[in-house]
Amino acid sequence: MKSQNKFRLAIFLPLAMGLSPWLMGCSANLNDNCLNPKAPCFVADTTPVTVVSSVPASGASIQNINEIQKVQFSRPVHGADNPASYQFSGAGTLTVSAVTKIDDTTYALTVAGSMSMGTITLSFPGVVAWGGVAVSGTASWVGAGVWQPSGGAVLAMTKQDGILYLGGSFTYFGPSTGGGVPIDTATGTLSPVPFVNGYIYAVQSDGAGGWFIGGSFTKVGTETRNNLARINADGTLNPWSPNANGDVNAILFEAGIVYVGGVFTNVGGQARNRIAAIDATTGLATAWNPSANADVWVLTAGSGVIYAGGGFTNIGGQLRNRIAALDTATGSATAWNPNANATVYTLGIDVGVIYAGGDFTTIGGQARGRIAAIDASTGSATAWNPNANATVYTLGLDSGVVYAGGAFTNIGGQPRSKIAAIDTATGLATAWNPNATGGGLTVWALTVSAGIVYAGGEFANIGGQARSSLAALDASTGLATAWNPNPNKIVYALKNNAGRIFAGGDFTSMGGQARNRLAALDSNGALTAWNPGADGAVYALASQTGVIYAGGQFLNIGGQARNKIAAIDTTIGSATGWNPNASAAVWVLTAGSGVIYAGGEFTTIAGQPRSNIAALDVSTGAATAWSPNANGTVATLVLDAGLVYAGGSFATIGGQARSRIAALDSSTGLATAWNPNATGSVSTLALASGLVYAGGAFTNIGGQARNKIAAIDASTGMATTWNPNANNTVNCLAVASGAVYAGGQFNMIGGQMRMYAAALDASTGLGTAWNPLSVNIISTILVDNNRVYAGGQNALLVVEK
Repeated sequence: MKSQNKFRLAIFLPLAMGLSPWLMGCSANLNDNCLNPKAPCFVADTTPVTVVSSVPASGASIQNINEIQKVQFSRPVHGADNPASYQFSGAGTLTVSAVTKIDDTTYALTVAGSMSMGTITLSFPGVVAWGGVAVSGTASWVGAGVWQPSGGAVLAMTKQDGILYLGGSFTYFGPSTGGGVPIDTATGTLSPVPFVNGYIYAVQSDGAGGWFIGGSFTKVGTETRNNLARINADGTLNPWSPNANGDVNAILFEAGIVYVGGVFTNVGGQARNRIAAIDATTGLATAWNPSANADVWVLTAGSGVIYAGGGFTNIGGQLRNRIAALDTATGSATAWNPNANATVYTLGIDVGVIYAGGDFTTIGGQARGRIAAIDASTGSATAWNPNANATVYTLGLDSGVVYAGGAFTNIGGQPRSKIAAIDTATGLATAWNPNATGGGLTVWALTVSAGIVYAGGEFANIGGQARSSLAALDASTGLATAWNPNPNKIVYALKNNAGRIFAGGDFTSMGGQARNRLAALDSNGALTAWNPGADGAVYALASQTGVIYAGGQFLNIGGQARNKIAAIDTTIGSATGWNPNASAAVWVLTAGSGVIYAGGEFTTIAGQPRSNIAALDVSTGAATAWSPNANGTVATLVLDAGLVYAGGSFATIGGQARSRIAALDSSTGLATAWNPNATGSVSTLALASGLVYAGGAFTNIGGQARNKIAAIDASTGMATTWNPNANNTVNCLAVASGAVYAGGQFNMIGGQMRMYAAALDASTGLGTAWNPLSVNIISTILVDNNRVYAGGQNALLVVEK
């Protein structure tokens, strides 16, 4: 019997194997699993395939193309692993450059191109289910524009003829880039990379067109990356994440290993004191473990060794003062021991010589002022002795020259301000003299490529030109080239890679322009040439054809002396002859019929006594007879049908006791009977559909308990049931399309967690899905067509409604 069974099995198995496609197609659930259309059991599944979810969620606001990462379908599909199966439309020129399959329904997308403000839609023309059923539906997001004013805040906005005019306390305006960005060496064009939320101190090429970055940060884009990350050549974030628990100051990439130095004590999943070797693929620490007892600032590679400099006195198992050579196999310190008496910040390697810069005054057995050449065999200092009079932070080597940057004013026997070229034979400074001046006056980073010396640091002028913290200098003449990316803060690290310079630092914007407290953006979000400049903060803006009215704390604006209030020509940016001359700050301006209403802290304006509120003729600047005479600051004004609603910190206005909010007759200036009586300051007012929306610091208004925000009946002065209940001050309001947009200092409003900005249903007061995720307190908000502009401290966020 056993032999017969074997015989039967021998016949059946080949037959079954030959029929296996048919058998597989005829498994239990025909619709889901009959994958062979030629099989008799095949029944096409006509159930629509839908998009179940996406990351970020469909409808979300996004600020970077690298946030578009993942799509999940309702059932298994085919064609989804082909980039050509996806199509973007809407705001920007986006494509899917690569796809990674996560499982049968979920795919991760690598997105390339550029994104602009507006709706972005992803459709799936090449993705189908078995049986040919196409995907039903799309995924869509809202592209947000983020501008990075620095030096202060955006405090006021107005729009005229498609141009957005901005006022505030800022001194620079540029795109929000975060602390690192690649820059084309020919054009200065920026390549998009995810926003780094802290400082970058070290950059190294990854050999594949991308970069390793290190510093003091916790996020890259939307992903957690503690102090170490890898950026791919296409600008996307690599999964590599060694997770250092302290700052990373130095990165070196050699033979598939990323050597890192800094102040960390754990990295790559292992305890590592300030120095480690990380696998470039896995992000895990190798067994190499020199263990330094203090900061490591620089790493460079020699033949079979890694040279390290820093503030340590013990490394690689040996006493080594601030400089050492470590065996690449064992991590042990070699016998090489130059023994510096103070910190080594930078190292450069040449044939048989290691150049060192730092704070030391002795090294290699010789007195050497902060810069030296060390014999690579003996560890002794050579005769080369440029003798800098202050710290050397960075070195670059090229064709018989050592370029040095730092805090010095004399080096190589010559006066040289922060940057110099030193002859490798004589140790004397060459005639090359870019002469950095202004700013914090330190050159922190140098890299040399194709006859150009790129310098980063804290300076305002270099190479004979105004250059803020980053410049390209001709290696022959020392003059600055036209290349001028213009970051808003310090550059600490530079690395050249395939025609791009990756700059890292504590900047948050690259590619902007100096704009002193006034700026304008065109309809595409680009900074215009309009540049009136003010010497003090601009708190208020109002628009009339061809003119922008400005109020604030300035004494000069648009090239003219103007006390706290002025009119600026929209074409040339010059102050017009309109000159009311306020005695103190102007906080708010509103354009009426033939007049500009002004509120603030002044006691005289246009030569007349006016207590904190006035009406000014739009042609002459003269004060009209209208004089409500508020006894405290007027912070907000809105107009409606013969009324001027006012808010602030006053207790009397228009001849009546009115606590912080009032309605004034636009002809007489007298307060009407309308009296909501707020218990705290009113910072902002907005009107819609018979309601006055108020925001501020109050806890009671219109006879009701209302925290920081309320809707007041325009007839009775009583608060309605609308009650978003903000947990902190509301600074600004705007009403559009059934929603009340609010900005301020809150993180809870309308029953939702909302950081500083929210949209509230105008009927219920509940928070809508609109959530721009601002990281800055919002001071001013403007809604125009489909866009919401929200400005605040060091930020301007532009998001679709």
